[in-house]
Parts: sequence; structure tokens; C-alpha cells
Amino acid sequence: MLSAASSALIICCGALAREIKTLIRLNQWYHIALTALPAELHNHPEQIPEAIRQKIGEGRKQYKRIFVAYADCGTGGVLDQVLKEEGVERLPGVHCYGLYAGESRFQSLQEQTPGSFYLTDFLVKHFQRLVVESLGIDRHPQLKSLYFNHYTEVVYFSQQPTEALLLRAREIADQLLLDFTHVETGLRGMEKILEQKIPLRESVNLSLNLDQHRRVV
Repeated sequence: MLSAASSALIICCGALAREIKTLIRLNQWYHIALTALPAELHNHPEQIPEAIRQKIGEGRKQYKRIFVAYADCGTGGVLDQVLKEEGVERLPGVHCYGLYAGESRFQSLQEQTPGSFYLTDFLVKHFQRLVVESLGIDRHPQLKSLYFNHYTEVVYFSQQPTEALLLRAREIADQLLLDFTHVETGLRGMEKILEQKIPLRESVNLSLNLDQHRRVV
């Protein structure tokens, strides 16, 4: 989603692309372009910082303002080092779960149930490819207990939930032999951060009611 008329660029994780596209569309942020890196990089977080550096270099040829829609995402602070060198900001926090749920709410959930495996809309849709197949569980089923034995619960943070997504999230919990909790977070947390971090000229805040604007990709 690149536009010659755009003046700002968001470089995002593929796992956040649909949600950010929704916010751009609903808020009419026509000056913001979006480019995404593959969500599979989360399985190789050591590759994330340099992949983002490359995207920043490409983006500087066209855009006045660049923002990175990644949290630390397992890079152990290396991403922050790269962004400091490049003079670019990113999303706050360690990962996107706190962004969606709100940091205080997320910390509270972690304290209540420390052995939680978290899902988002994106992960629910692509669990088979990004988790089961990427980790080799489909080929070696015995790996499931190795990867998930220390978890006690699946927590589904939903952004734009549907009955189908909720059913699939429950199926994943059953597949992993874990308890299930659903927390509807919406997109307001993401929206507030983008409003703060990116100049929103020519934009209109629509006071989103996402329940009225659900669309399933």
C-alpha cells in the first residue's frame, strides 16, 4: 500500500498490516503509506532489525516521515539500536499484545496467568502456517508438548472478532489442550499511538465504532 501522494510511511509487521490498513481507511489518513515485512520474521527475530533498516533506506527516497510499527519483537534491544542510528521511532513495548490490550491491562493478565499463550486476529487466521508448520509440529507431532508444555491457557486478544475467528481460537486452545480466555481489545490502542507518533494532516478522526465496520480479509 504505497502511494505517490503520501508524505509519511509506516513500516509494519505483516501481522499488523490489516489492522493499520483499517485505521488508515476509516480515519482517511490519505497522506500515510504502508509497507509490511513478512510476519514469518517473528520466527527469526535476529533478522528483523536489518530488514527494517533496509526498508527505512528505501523509504527515505520518497517519504519525509517514517514510523516503524514494530515493538521490540524478540530482538533484545537490537532494533532500538538500529532505529536510534536511523532517527526513527517505533511502537512502544516488548510486543504488540500490550499495545492491543493496554500495558497495564496486559501486565495484570500476565500476573494473573503467567503461563498464557497469546493470539490475535492475525495469529488465529494463520496459526497453522505460522506456528504448526513453521515449528514442524505437523511433521513431528511430539514437538507440540515440547513447545507448549509450560503454557496453561490461550488468551485471544481480538481486534475485529467474528464468530468464525472466535470458534477457530477455541479450536486452537483445544488442540493445545489449554484453557481459553477471550479479551476483546479493538483497535483504539493502536489508533491512539499512531495519532501521537505521525502528523495527521488532512486527516479526519471518525471516533471509530469498529463493530459497525468489521470486514474479514
